[in-house]
Formats: sequence, structure tokens, C-alpha cells
Amino acid sequence: MRIGELAEATGTTPRALRHYEQAGLITSERAENGYRLYDAGTAVRVRNVRRLLDVGLTLDDVRVFLPCLDGDVTAGPASDEALRVAAGRLAVLDARI
Repeated sequence: MRIGELAEATGTTPRALRHYEQAGLITSERAENGYRLYDAGTAVRVRNVRRLLDVGLTLDDVRVFLPCLDGDVTAGPASDEALRVAAGRLAVLDARI
């Protein structure tokens, strides 16, 4: 799927998708004309990235969750690193409140 189709399917913008790709959270192939092409599974990953960003994590924080972004992020066991990142981000948010 092309970038516009992925943006529409995930409720995000092409600009955000290019940003996620630059950050190493998603990948694409290049068509002969230079257009980005994403596989259908990338939509699940983008939705998970959006959910994690929506709860206050940063793109750097989200990288810790890369191994589980292609499925149900909440279904798998949390790694020690993921728990550390989540606890740290929660502390920052609590301090802001």
C-alpha cells in the first residue's frame, strides 16, 4: 500500500509516517517511481505506535516495544526494559500533574 493509503487506514498523516520511518519504527520498500510501499501489516504497527504515543511515551520510548509492535502490545509479557521505560515516563507525567 502507498503512504496515502496507509495514512488513511491508520488515521494518521503521511508526514507522521515518514517521521516514524525516519525514527526506525516502520519500514517501506521503494517502487520504481520512488513511491514508498508498505506491507499491509504495517498498519497494525502504526496503530500500536500511535497508542503508545497517545499514552505519553516518546518515539525513543516506543523503540523499546519494537519486538511486540506487530501484534497485540498488551498481550505479551512485558520486558524489564519496557517496564523501566513505562515507569520512568509515568514518573515524568506524575511530576507534570
